[in-house]
Amino acid sequence: MMSDLEKIILSETVIQDRVKELGEQITRDYMGKNPVLIGILKGAMTFMADLIRMIPLKLKFDLIAVSSYGASTRSSGTVRIQKDLDIDIEGCHVIIVEDIIDTGLTLHYIIENLRARHPETLKLCTLLDKPMKRKVPIRPDYNGFEISDDFVVGYGLDYAENYRNLPCIGILKEEIIKDGNS
Repeated sequence: MMSDLEKIILSETVIQDRVKELGEQITRDYMGKNPVLIGILKGAMTFMADLIRMIPLKLKFDLIAVSSYGASTRSSGTVRIQKDLDIDIEGCHVIIVEDIIDTGLTLHYIIENLRARHPETLKLCTLLDKPMKRKVPIRPDYNGFEISDDFVVGYGLDYAENYRNLPCIGILKEEIIKDGNS
């Protein structure tokens, strides 16, 4: 799988160091509170698993899965919840955990949906941010890395459901995408 990468942009060590820093920042900000972290499936699963181990606070976590319909390269803005939360977040300090923010269309829907459930606070933590792709004004409260507009895989991010288990984040070779070899 590593041979399918054109280059590695974030090594396993760099990612783990930043996840630790994010965990420390969240710990400081939520000291004395019991935050609820909500991971967006499937991409945020790896990041969230590592992140929660870096937050030595009493916390809860849950997962939400959504799908957006439309062309494969663009979100239509129509979002459907495939797996909803199992816990009630009313009055809670909620942190949404996302793998990558680009256009923000799907995430905007999730934020509004969760806001309607009346949490005490609602913050956003992302591993990767592509602000140049933004179509709606979303700004993460906790940001791992700002990256360029390259198509990346690894550490939860996929191409055709593959490469999620890479410990690093890299740019997939163009011929892999063009050929559909996954």
